Amino acid sequence: MEKLNADVIIAGAGPAGLMLAGELRLQGVSVLVLDRLTQPMQQSRALGFSARTIEEFGQRGLLGDFGELETIPGGHFGGIPLDYTIVDGGNFGVRGVPQSRTEAIVHQWAAGLGAEIRRGHEVTGLTQDEDSVRVEVVGPDGPQTLRAAYLVGCDGARSSVRRLADIGFPGVSATIEMKMADVTGVQVRIRPTGEVGHAGMVVVLPLGPHATRVVVFERGAGVRPTQEPPTFDEVAAAFQRVTGEDISGATPLWTSYFTDASRQATEYRKGRVFLAGDAAHIHLPIGAQGISAAVGDVVNLGWKLAAEIKGHAPDGLLDTYHAERQPVGARVIQNTLVQRTLYLGGPEAQPLRDLFAELVRIEQVRHHLVGLVTGLDITYGAATGGHPLLGRRLPEQDLLVGDAKTTTYELLHAGRPVLLDLFDDGGLREAAAPWADRVDIVTATRPEAGAPAANLLVRPDGYVAWASGAGSAEGLADALGRWFGTPRAAA
Repeated sequence: MEKLNADVIIAGAGPAGLMLAGELRLQGVSVLVLDRLTQPMQQSRALGFSARTIEEFGQRGLLGDFGELETIPGGHFGGIPLDYTIVDGGNFGVRGVPQSRTEAIVHQWAAGLGAEIRRGHEVTGLTQDEDSVRVEVVGPDGPQTLRAAYLVGCDGARSSVRRLADIGFPGVSATIEMKMADVTGVQVRIRPTGEVGHAGMVVVLPLGPHATRVVVFERGAGVRPTQEPPTFDEVAAAFQRVTGEDISGATPLWTSYFTDASRQATEYRKGRVFLAGDAAHIHLPIGAQGISAAVGDVVNLGWKLAAEIKGHAPDGLLDTYHAERQPVGARVIQNTLVQRTLYLGGPEAQPLRDLFAELVRIEQVRHHLVGLVTGLDITYGAATGGHPLLGRRLPEQDLLVGDAKTTTYELLHAGRPVLLDLFDDGGLREAAAPWADRVDIVTATRPEAGAPAANLLVRPDGYVAWASGAGSAEGLADALGRWFGTPRAAA
C-alpha cells in the first residue's frame, strides 16, 4: 500500500486547523497542516472568544499562555442588555485578545506537540477511496500529491476543500455590510457593545494604548459588489454620516468588512473528508460565536478521528461529529440572524425589540439566551430522564487525588477520556478496567464540605457520557463501549 504523508491532512492554519492539529497530536496521530498564506495573519477580525472557549482552552492547559484575561460580565442579545454572569461560568467573553494572538498560542502548542505546518501550500484537488484521500497541492516547489487517511477543511468561508468535495453550502446571501478599520492618531469615544442611531450603528473598541477599532453599519447602504475591503476614506465617510464625528484625520492600520451572509454545509462529513469552522458555517459575528463554534467543532472531532485511526472507534463514532455539531452551527446561525434584526433593523423592527425587552425580564428567558450565545448550554444527546449532567459540559471543579490538588480540567489536559470515581468505588474501577488503555480512571474527592458529587465518565471534549451516584456502575460498560469501543481484553 502507498505510504501516507500523514494520518490527517488539515487545510487551513487558523485557530480551528491548529487546534485540531494539537488535539490529534495529543493522541499520537500524525498531522500535516497546509495553509495557502506564506505568513500568519497579523490582523484580527475577532478580538476575543466566548465563555465555553475559555473552558475548552482550560481543558488543554492553554489559558496560562494568554496571561491575565479580562472577561466581560455584561453583554447583550441583539442590543438588549443582559447580565451574562447569571449562569455558572457565564460571561460575554474575553476582551482584547486579537485572533492573531490566539492563533500564535495554539500554533506554538500544536507545533510543540509535533504537528507539521507548511505555509504557502494551497489545496487544488482531492480524490478519495476506501482507504485514503489524495490531496493535490501547489506549494513553493510546484505541484505535488499528498496522501492521508483523512482530510479536514478548516480553510474558511471560501473553503477549497468544501468546493472540491462537492458539499453544498446553502443559506442566506448578504443583505447588510459592516465596514471596519483599525486606526491610530484619533480620539474617539469608546462604544464596546455598540451604539444604534437613526442612520445606523457603530462599535468602537480600544486596541491597546495607541490604536482603536471602529465598525460602522450604515442603514440603507446595502452591500458593495466586491470582495475587496473598503478604503479608509469609505469607512470614515460612513462613520461621519452615522455619528456626525470626523475621523478622517486618523492613520489607518487595516480595513476590512463583514456581512450577514449566513450559510451552513449540508454535510460536515463526506466519506474521508470533514469540514470545521467557517468552512462548515458562516454568520454575522456577534458575541465571538464564530471562533467559538470553530474551536467547539475541532475539539469534538479530534478525539473521534484519532480513535478511528488507532483502530478502537466504535461503529458510527465518526458520524456523531455531524450529528452533534451540525445542530450547534444551525443554532448559531439562527440566533445571529435574530440578533441582526433586533440590532440593525429599522423602525419596522421596533415592536420586536419592545417584545424582547419584555421577555428578558423573565429569568428563564435570560438563562436561555445567555446559554445560547456562550455555548454553555450545548447538550449532546438526550439529557432528560437521566442524570442532569448527562450530555452536558463538565464545569471546572477542584479535586483532591490523594493529597494532591487538581481540577477536573487538569485531568483533561492529555485529551483522554476520564472516569472520575468520587466514592472510592472498587466495583466501578473493576467494571472500567478493560478500557484502561484508553480511559484514565481517577479516584478523587471533592474538597468542599457537602459538595454534591457523582461518578462521571467524561469525554475528551469535556462532555459527560455517563453519570451515577455512589455504589452503582449500571450502564457504565455500555457507555464505555458506545464511545470508546471494544475493550482491549475482549478484542
